[in-house]
Amino acid sequence: MTPRLSRQGGFTLLELLITILVIGLLAAILVPNLLGAQKRANDTQATVCASALGRAAAIYRVDHPDSAATPAAAQLYGEAEVDEFYGTQACTALPEGSVITGDATSDGNYRFTVKHALGINTFIMTPVGGQTVR
Repeated sequence: MTPRLSRQGGFTLLELLITILVIGLLAAILVPNLLGAQKRANDTQATVCASALGRAAAIYRVDHPDSAATPAAAQLYGEAEVDEFYGTQACTALPEGSVITGDATSDGNYRFTVKHALGINTFIMTPVGGQTVR
């Protein structure tokens, strides 16, 4: 009687290659979507800051009805008391390299521009036009 050769458990080379191929395809699909989600989250953070600056300008106008001018963006955020009063903590939370500018005119109009350091879009907040993306 000759001993029979029994097949030991395991995967063949072809099965392993197919598994690696499927994992590679899934990664190729998921990675760009995940990176896009991070950029969208950064843009959302910039949007929140721009909206907060718009609300802060409205609060300022209500609190100072005799003042014709709206303060520049730098006066509406950046200090703990100011952030607490105007609700502009979102602007302080932006990472270094983000750009926040604000021009105010003597007639009470303003234009705040916010760009997250790692985001894609620039957000512009005005009293009449609301928020636009550039």
